[in-house]
Amino acid sequence: MSGYSSSSEPVRFERDCPAVMVPQGESVTLPAGQAGYITQALGGSFTLFVDGNLFRIAGSDADAIGKPVPAPLELPADAADEDVEKLVWSQLRTCFDPEIPIDIVELGLVYDCDLERTEDGQRKVNVRMTLTAPGCGMGEILVEDVRSKLEMIPTVSEADVDLVFDPPWNHTMMSDAAKLETGMF
Repeated sequence: MSGYSSSSEPVRFERDCPAVMVPQGESVTLPAGQAGYITQALGGSFTLFVDGNLFRIAGSDADAIGKPVPAPLELPADAADEDVEKLVWSQLRTCFDPEIPIDIVELGLVYDCDLERTEDGQRKVNVRMTLTAPGCGMGEILVEDVRSKLEMIPTVSEADVDLVFDPPWNHTMMSDAAKLETGMF
């Protein structure tokens, strides 16, 4: 991604805001008053072009750029494991690489995902996932995004996200829709 385009939305930070530099993965704080452009707003997080660099802003900090913070997830008290699993996959589909406008499920980055019950009646989610490139500086950021979004689900007390590189990812693992979107069909 080269920066912003005429369709990018201009914003000004209303408060100091934690951000992650893309693709390096370095944590920084963008100061109140800083101007930038939203280049991607998917899955509740934002990628912004600021002073020649790209930064990822978490949805929980959306108010810093004048956007609404995502509402908490809801689940009926009597939700079955199938209901929770459906919400797990829905949450995984809200995780995006900051440079690619396709979610990690469609990209084929999620190798396995299962639920288990804990002794206290809560649930634990186990995920095995990979990256499009092993040296990606955003790897730990994506893992933490997956973990935090899964732990937002009511009754999920823990999400164990294991980053693996075997088998190595390649474009054939993408869904047909993702291949079409990226022109890799």
